[in-house]
Amino acid sequence: MKFVALISGGKDSFFNIIQCKRQGHVLVALANLHPQNEAQSETDSFMFQTVGHDIVGYYARCMPSIPLYRQALSGGSTNVQLEYLPTPDDEIEDLYELLARVKDEHPDIEGVSCGAILSHYQRTRVENVCERLGLTCLAYLWQRDQAELMSEMCSSGLDARLIKCAAIGLNETHLGKSITHMLPILTKLNQMYDVHICGEGGEFETLVFDAPFFENRLEILDQEAVAHSSDCSYLKLSVKVVEKDHSDSVTEGSSKEDENTIRKMLHGEFSAISKGIKAEKAISIPDVKESSFSLSPTVFKTPLRLYISNAVDAALDVQTQTQNIMTHITSILRSNDASIADLQHVTILVRDMGDFAKINSVYASFFANTYLPPSRVCVQTTLPEPYCLQVSCIALKPPVETRHGIHIRSRSFWAPQNIGPYSQAIVEVRDSFKTATLSGQIPLQPANMLLFDKDLVTAATLSLQHLYKVKSLISVKQLAAAVCFVTTTSPHIVSQVWHDYVQEVECGQDFVNRLIIAQVTGLPRNAPIEWAGLAFEKVVNMYEDEDEIEGPRLLSLATEQKEKFKTNIVSVNENFNLVKMMGNDINAVIDFLRSPALGNSHVSVMTTLSNIHKLVALGLPAEWIPVVRVWDSDCEEYEYAITWVA
Repeated sequence: MKFVALISGGKDSFFNIIQCKRQGHVLVALANLHPQNEAQSETDSFMFQTVGHDIVGYYARCMPSIPLYRQALSGGSTNVQLEYLPTPDDEIEDLYELLARVKDEHPDIEGVSCGAILSHYQRTRVENVCERLGLTCLAYLWQRDQAELMSEMCSSGLDARLIKCAAIGLNETHLGKSITHMLPILTKLNQMYDVHICGEGGEFETLVFDAPFFENRLEILDQEAVAHSSDCSYLKLSVKVVEKDHSDSVTEGSSKEDENTIRKMLHGEFSAISKGIKAEKAISIPDVKESSFSLSPTVFKTPLRLYISNAVDAALDVQTQTQNIMTHITSILRSNDASIADLQHVTILVRDMGDFAKINSVYASFFANTYLPPSRVCVQTTLPEPYCLQVSCIALKPPVETRHGIHIRSRSFWAPQNIGPYSQAIVEVRDSFKTATLSGQIPLQPANMLLFDKDLVTAATLSLQHLYKVKSLISVKQLAAAVCFVTTTSPHIVSQVWHDYVQEVECGQDFVNRLIIAQVTGLPRNAPIEWAGLAFEKVVNMYEDEDEIEGPRLLSLATEQKEKFKTNIVSVNENFNLVKMMGNDINAVIDFLRSPALGNSHVSVMTTLSNIHKLVALGLPAEWIPVVRVWDSDCEEYEYAITWVA
């Protein structure tokens, strides 16, 4: 795609341009925001690097074929919330005006290059502006390892030098030094004082004098070190533009450079996982007998959650069904003193994934003003006539200390960007624990968002890596439950990938038995596999025995079920326990669903549509998830997979 690059003059913004170009994107414009008072050397912006702003204008002569658009900052850091909404007199509205002007001049622009590495604050603001303008944020440095990233910058042909120092171990003598010269010094300071190697903590700022795509370069005419404060100094300098000697320039995209800098899809232990598993033949999706019966929305109330399950509608077209379902869910929420904003997670089952775009457009309208919509899983499976879709959701009940999450819409090497009305994860924080619902992840290649399905082992590993990266970024460590939906991927592959992941990546944490593998008839983008999950982290009182958190009702009933089902119990809190039950006996399922002890709890049942028909005919309450086949984490097949939350 054609893109405009946001530049400050620093190394990150220019190195991200290199990464964008390596991904095949075409640079057509540069954009920069500068202080209104051009004599001012630096502003106290939370968002933009302005030190060295007086040099930025020279880049137009370094790249004479690329227009540079500049605008003065008139607003300040008015809105300092992590998640940004349009705010009058905020500097982000200056960014909006600047990029809107660029888009008017270049209507074929689709992307915006942003050099954010760790800053959620910076990324969310650029994403907000991009979304309002219909653009994609390209942030290929996002969440990169800083030592590795700085090393790549040093070998990329980027001539970047320090023009500001503001960290322990850095002083005026380091001003004007190249990042190549500074790398060993910064590495040592990182080891001694946790100084960020890329300066992400504001330890230093840089100015770029040359880059592989420059036609000309900058040369210093005069420089003066200025002490801004006792622990901060910057370089005041004048420069000139000189013609480059291209004979010794690093060539963009040279094979050696590409080998060192183009991100491999699988990182660390995940690469080892994929290499250690033998590929197996794809499994087939058997013909599933259709069935026609009625479902009714069911509301389950637990002490901490409101579950709305099996919401369906019998209208003639899929858009009307979706509209009626979401309107009904909104009404149920309202009658329980809740709203759309309280939703943590939504599961959408569709009869035909070909209807997804129609469903999604209606669904999105209900979250138009919600920055962090609920996480979501969407699969194609067998549904009873005449339903085109079935929706189930989870709403959080007070007191929730905070509800936060991640809704990352930038394209990067980190994990797939979010391209729909859902968040990658939604976190609930309560006084003694937190949970996170994790959206479904399919094997998309993050850098280009293309589906990887050539190798089912790699596809299974890649999509699980995406789930892990989301879980890691929100710092909710343990998986309480995981589900892997497959269409053609062998459950043996899934089981091996899962066991190796738990052992190698999670260092043998005790959740290997918390996985359910379910075969469905289709997945988004025609993917062969999709992983989703629920993560948690708890704080146990020092006088409380962690093993005694389970309530007596749960412990008693769960113990009874061990004779009839293969069970796994996860205790998060006395009011939030999860029991996974795998079995083959429909009579045992019926007895369990009829138990009076299930009051104030929620049960979901994965099984075939014909089995669900039998259970629904008996008037039994549950969230019904029709699937083709189910297996446990050891690849043992069962008729029923039950998840009980109490």
